[in-house]
Amino acid sequence: MTDQPRITMLDDTIGFPPLEESWEGLLAIGGDLNEARLIAAYEGGIFPWYGENDPILWWAPEKRCILPLDDLKISKSMRNVLNRHDYEVKTDTCFEEVIRNCGKLRKDGEGTWISEEIVGAYVRLHRLGLAHSFETWRDGELIGGLYGVSIGKMFFGESMYSSESNASKIAFVHLIEWAKKNHFGPIDCQIQNSHLKSLGAIEIERDEFMGILKTHLSNGATRRGRWNVL
Repeated sequence: MTDQPRITMLDDTIGFPPLEESWEGLLAIGGDLNEARLIAAYEGGIFPWYGENDPILWWAPEKRCILPLDDLKISKSMRNVLNRHDYEVKTDTCFEEVIRNCGKLRKDGEGTWISEEIVGAYVRLHRLGLAHSFETWRDGELIGGLYGVSIGKMFFGESMYSSESNASKIAFVHLIEWAKKNHFGPIDCQIQNSHLKSLGAIEIERDEFMGILKTHLSNGATRRGRWNVL
């Protein structure tokens, strides 16, 4: 008879069990999404991800997806889109709208993990100057974007969306350019998928990711407040 996994149930204290205690990436259940706990999570290589009607689930996958800044892949067709310059990229002008658009139901009818609880938590982080949005605009209309959390010299990507073709990719390319200009580490993409892989993202072992995280958390002060892509 195999041992059943024992997943830690969080209480009101801010803290997480050792990452080695995770089971298939799941580290802990419960707690809350207050700012102090979220900051502790990101600094510890952990992130929340759960369904709207589920308890809060905290993850530290054994394989972590990152995108090294020099490894971004831009297709020829995407370069043509970028070269047209018929768009404008802004940062942090409508964070809540970006996260809500990321949370809208997908066209295939599947639900989303971006609940009202998640929206509220990350809007609070944004007000603290720790969560940021990169936004693609055309003719005064928001057409796509992404959001994530930044501490030290790390950017932890959370989600992206497009209401027009390639709009989220435009925002992502500008995030990479901004991160390179400001001497950031690789973008944390959390979990690999085919879309991220096509952009150049790779999977690394959790221990390697934690080494990268430790280096870039201590490599410079956190850039709080509204960012500017200029």
